[in-house]
Amino acid sequence: MIELVLADVDGTLVTPEKELTDRTIAAVRHLKEAGIGFAVTSGRPPRGMAMLVEPLELELPIAAFNGGLFVHPDMSVIQERAIPSDAVSPAVKLMNAHELDVWLYRGADWLVRDTRAPHVEKEAATVRFAPVHVESFDGMRKGIVKIVGVSDDHDRVAAAEAAARSELGERVSAARSQPYYLDVTHPDANKGKVVQYLSSELHIPSSHIATIGDGPNDVLMFAQSGLSIAMENSSAEVQSAADRVTASNAEEGFALAIERFVLDVH
Repeated sequence: MIELVLADVDGTLVTPEKELTDRTIAAVRHLKEAGIGFAVTSGRPPRGMAMLVEPLELELPIAAFNGGLFVHPDMSVIQERAIPSDAVSPAVKLMNAHELDVWLYRGADWLVRDTRAPHVEKEAATVRFAPVHVESFDGMRKGIVKIVGVSDDHDRVAAAEAAARSELGERVSAARSQPYYLDVTHPDANKGKVVQYLSSELHIPSSHIATIGDGPNDVLMFAQSGLSIAMENSSAEVQSAADRVTASNAEEGFALAIERFVLDVH
C-alpha cells in the first residue's frame, strides 16, 4: 500500500562519508519503476541537497530546513516558513546560555560568528558551500529559517533542547537533528508536518507513506506515516519509535530497507 517514501538525508540516505552509493541510487530507481514516489527531507539548506537531484532524478518537492523551506528540484521556492521574528533573539540567547555555538540560516546564506568553531568545516564539506562570517547576530530577526546550536557536549545540546521547548513553547519547533546539533525552526517546520504537506499536496493518505531516518527529529515523521523505518546507527530511542529497523548507513541500510520493507524483494 506504500505510494511514497520520504527519506532523511544525513545518517540515512548517504554514507558516513556523505556519498550516495550505487545501490541507493538503484533502490530509488526501483521505487519509481514500481510506481512509488520518492522525496527527501533534511535539516540541510536547499543548496546542501542540490547534489541529490540529478543522481536520484528527484521530481517531488524537497523539504529543506526540516520543512522550513520547500523547493522544487530546480531550487525555486514553493513555500517558506520563517521563525517568528520575536523568537529569534530569545533562541540565540538561550543557546548562548548553554554555551552552544550558534548558526543562522537566512535566504541562501549560512551565517556564523566563528568560521573555526566545531563542525563548521565538516558542515561546509557536507553541504558544499561556505558560511558567511558575521561579527554579531544583533538585529537579525526577519527571514531566519533555521537556528542551529552546536556542541560536542551532547548532554549540553540535550539540555538546550529541553530548555527551548520549555521557554520558547509553541513559538518554535526545537529538535536535535544529530547529538551535536539542535535545530530551531518555525513551529510548523518539522518532519511530521512534512509528511502532512506531501500527503495533502500529492493526495496520498499518510497511511500510504513510508518514512526512514536516524535522528530524534525523524520521530515526528515516523508518527505521521504508515510505515516507519529507523537506521541501525540511530539511538535506541529512535529505533523504539519505528516499525522496522534496517542496517546502518555504512552498510547499505537505506537500500536494504527499500528492498525488504517497501518492495518486498527477497
